[in-house]
Amino acid sequence: MPEGHTVHRIAAEFRNRFSGKTLRVDSPQGRFIDSVLVDGRVLRGASAVGKQMFLDFGDELILRIHLGIYGKWSFREGPVPELVGQVRVRFMVPGLTAELRGPTVCEVIGSEGFNAVRDRLGPDPLNPDLDGSEFKRFARRVSQSATSIALLLMNQEVISGIGNVYRAEILFRARINPHTPGRALRAKQIRALWDDSVMLLNVGVKHGVMITRDDFLEEDPGKSERNFVYKREGQVCRKCRKKIVLELAAGRKLYWCPGCQK
Repeated sequence: MPEGHTVHRIAAEFRNRFSGKTLRVDSPQGRFIDSVLVDGRVLRGASAVGKQMFLDFGDELILRIHLGIYGKWSFREGPVPELVGQVRVRFMVPGLTAELRGPTVCEVIGSEGFNAVRDRLGPDPLNPDLDGSEFKRFARRVSQSATSIALLLMNQEVISGIGNVYRAEILFRARINPHTPGRALRAKQIRALWDDSVMLLNVGVKHGVMITRDDFLEEDPGKSERNFVYKREGQVCRKCRKKIVLELAAGRKLYWCPGCQK
């Protein structure tokens, strides 16, 4: 499943290349029946909250898209391309086509629906937090919960945009055992988790890939080298030389180091 940095990059792509233009919108697959509501309208803006993207067409028409596990985007320059596979919806301007396949959610909502979704989601480390209120929301939800921090970080109502990769890597970098209850964490640990989330997700936006090792933050190394623990089960930890553990937590794979994360 794409994590928050990917969705923010796509929203930026829409802002840079589609905003202010009249879009042709259709649904070759036929499953997005709301395409007629936004076809021929001007895109006013694009934004993201965690793993969800919102395209604003004005007049109470906001397109909400959640990629889920299987959703993906493709951008093609030149004439409208020949259809390949099941395309849920296409967005077209002269010389550029964006195709969306397999999203979990693709629906037109009004401002009331948008506000309801936004209010339900937790704070997004990639969105501005000028007065610190977003961090305070995150800290309050963590510090008042008996749930493990590993599960809290994957809860989109606690923090938006964190997925399996960032969850494993952020906890390793903070040296926090993933089974620690949220309310057992010290205030400075919660602060560190938030600050590292802000930093790492912004790195992901910049590079287009998840890089969590500080010595690779300005490079684009092979996938196996970019992380400390994710998908490195059975291999020795880069810090303490103990073996990385893989277990299941609420049905999702959890990677961590029993040596560093005591």
